Amino acid sequence: MSALHKEEQEDWLTVCLKYLLFIFNFLFWMGGAAVLGVGVWTLVEKSDYLSLLASSTFAVSAYILILAGSLVVVTGFLGCCAVIREQRSCLSVYFFSLLVIFLIELVAGVLAYVYYQRLSEELKLHLNQTMTENYAQPGMEAITAAVDRLQEDFKCCGSNNSQDWAHSVYISSNAAEQRLVPDSCCKTITPVCGRRDHPSNIYRVEGGCITKLEQFLADHLLVIGAVGIGVACLQGGVVRSKGSSQVS
Repeated sequence: MSALHKEEQEDWLTVCLKYLLFIFNFLFWMGGAAVLGVGVWTLVEKSDYLSLLASSTFAVSAYILILAGSLVVVTGFLGCCAVIREQRSCLSVYFFSLLVIFLIELVAGVLAYVYYQRLSEELKLHLNQTMTENYAQPGMEAITAAVDRLQEDFKCCGSNNSQDWAHSVYISSNAAEQRLVPDSCCKTITPVCGRRDHPSNIYRVEGGCITKLEQFLADHLLVIGAVGIGVACLQGGVVRSKGSSQVS
């Protein structure tokens, strides 16, 4: 009778462990979906601005998150199969995969926070030069489109202020058609509206684009860093719990 009772207890514990592992898998899928979503959202919504950055760290962090999120989704199926079939070899591969994913997410989060510290300096050094030297130049269509969208979206004109465009290669050329600023500086964009730089016509007193782009990117770097490191730490704790369950 005691042997039968012991066997029933073991069966009950096995069922509990299975359900526990399924719950952990669900948490991993949720974390992976969050990581994948942030990575895709960053690249899709902010891709135009990436060409204005001298460093590729911002984009690399997002790509790493997409990789990690995709691996979580795939690894989740492996975990389910391992639990259903009760194969220790599959579970070992699963735990190793989770450890790799944990490290990838951690790297993405750390990269985002490191770049966050350098963002202000990079923008001050490169944004004005990029806007004045590369805007509307041959082969620089991506940068031109990015600058136009930047000024339209953030309602700003120039790197520090609208006077920065006085030093622009484009404004100094015949292609500008006597414009003082690009048309994207205008509050209401019409053909050659940039010929008139009065505050009623352009974003002259609203400030330059550096501070607004810096704040915008900083906010999103914080999201990338928080999601990467936060989910990695959560998954790291789950991995340790799973390891303990497997050992027991």
